[in-house]
Amino acid sequence: MNGELFLLGITLSLDNFRTAVILGALRLSWRHAIQVALVFGFWDMVAPAVGILIGDAFAEKIGATADYIGAGVLAGYGLYLLVESWRNPEPEEMDQRWALFGLPLPLSIDNVVAGTSLGLLGYSPWIAPALFGSTTAVMTFLGLAIGRAAARFIRIRADLLTGVALLLMSALILLGVVGD
Repeated sequence: MNGELFLLGITLSLDNFRTAVILGALRLSWRHAIQVALVFGFWDMVAPAVGILIGDAFAEKIGATADYIGAGVLAGYGLYLLVESWRNPEPEEMDQRWALFGLPLPLSIDNVVAGTSLGLLGYSPWIAPALFGSTTAVMTFLGLAIGRAAARFIRIRADLLTGVALLLMSALILLGVVGD
């Protein structure tokens, strides 16, 4: 049972991992990377807990729109980064408020649906959320580290690269090529 939950936690954290690899190009400080990982993990812990408590009716309504909401937020942040990269010289340090407050919640919407399913199957509202949150925090931090390392080899403005990558990921989600 816990092995199955762990595999589900890894699967549900892949969207956060992909996003974190892209955000890693922003070369966040290690302190900010830990903050981002913890915030992503927090929302991936809260979302299934909410789902377990909500029930089946809400899951059907959210399930149909989760990808659209997530893709829309990724596209919005990608556009913001592109516009800012064209309007301004490359900043010394990026504004990480979007990474901390704008992206984690929409990326966790699928976890509400997963949590609802787990609730219907009788899973505890304590075990799965804690496991999902900690798995996402680790996967997010790994993604940020990988993105940061890759950015050293790619000689392009980090904000421009990240904006284009987020728009591309958003399009792939909407086309059904990428998803959970």
